[in-house]
Amino acid sequence: MKFLRNTLDKAKHNFEEGGKYHKYFYVYEALDTFLYSPNTTAGAKGVQVRDAIDLKRLMMTVIIAMTPCLLFGIVNVGHQHFLALGQQATMMDKIMVGLMQVLPIVIVSYTAGGIVEAIFAVFRKHPINEGFLVTGMLIPLVMPPNIPLWQVFVATVFAVLIAKEAFGGTGMNVLNVALTARAFLYFAYPTQISGEVWTYLPEGAKVVAGYSGATPLAIAAETVTSGGNAVTQLSGFGAGWAEGIYSLQNMFIGLMPGSIGETSTLMCLIGAFILWATGSGSWKIIVSVFGGAYAMGLLLNALAVNPFMALPAHYHLVMGGLAFGAVFMATDPVTAAQTETGKWVYGFLIGVFTVLIRVFNPAYPEGIMLAILLMNVFAPLIDYFVVSVNKTRRLKRATV
Repeated sequence: MKFLRNTLDKAKHNFEEGGKYHKYFYVYEALDTFLYSPNTTAGAKGVQVRDAIDLKRLMMTVIIAMTPCLLFGIVNVGHQHFLALGQQATMMDKIMVGLMQVLPIVIVSYTAGGIVEAIFAVFRKHPINEGFLVTGMLIPLVMPPNIPLWQVFVATVFAVLIAKEAFGGTGMNVLNVALTARAFLYFAYPTQISGEVWTYLPEGAKVVAGYSGATPLAIAAETVTSGGNAVTQLSGFGAGWAEGIYSLQNMFIGLMPGSIGETSTLMCLIGAFILWATGSGSWKIIVSVFGGAYAMGLLLNALAVNPFMALPAHYHLVMGGLAFGAVFMATDPVTAAQTETGKWVYGFLIGVFTVLIRVFNPAYPEGIMLAILLMNVFAPLIDYFVVSVNKTRRLKRATV
């Protein structure tokens, strides 16, 4: 490590003012501060606020919170692979298959986003910040394990350019960057992001009889046209190859087909606890998303005119990416509502719209992505009305 430190120090003069690589100074600085703590201190003049948290530490805390989803996703990718082939496998076998599929997606995501960040840092002459640390991990976790790597690269570049840099960079974006990447893929390359694409299978592989890579939401959505019972169809699915794969308990644990990091509600709740304990995420938004989804589920149960509407409300809480979206997407401090009351409204509406999209759009049963992107746009308006109401109430008190 001392050799690396000495090498960076010897090269530094080339990137400083007057050096031949001066215009790439912020690329050098990003590498230096990524590997080592900055040696700068706050100025001696003026009021100084001492706080142990900064953007880098905040981003690393969120990454730590996502780690259970990532690790579980790696295991689940391997587990579903061998399950589909009807083969027995050790835990190490499952981990190795999962790593083989997941790590390249993570590397491509960070590489694509890092390149765009570096280019904009050079042209705008500003430091490369740590905002993409979280986004670079979120993007792989919302992808299917079989997604072509070139599509991950294109989607990441598109999302960083359009959803982030076009608005001014980190802290200025209106839409969640990771969800923008997934939305881009869904509309540009729907065959790789929808249907039975949620299990890694080598080309030409022979799968066990009766196998389906469908998610539980897709199976539940089929009851709209088949006229069956959603719970019965879920509980009976997989007989002969994966008994109980779509039981309520297993859906909570997450050992089922789906996006790499979204299947396990349990792992998402562990991440939620980490965010809450460290003050890095709004528990109000998380709770209100679940509350909104549950309330809308109960309402649809009462008005049920099709089998999907009759699906018990608590099933919506463990199906699809609701938990992952509530914990890691909806709580994005940049695109979420900022007022305390607004957070309750913002999260509740995300939960409501998620269930509505699932139930009334069988072609796209997973609604959390569209619900969050929609409420990202309306978050400033929610805050505006909350502030306006507070001002009006205070003015009335002042005139009494």
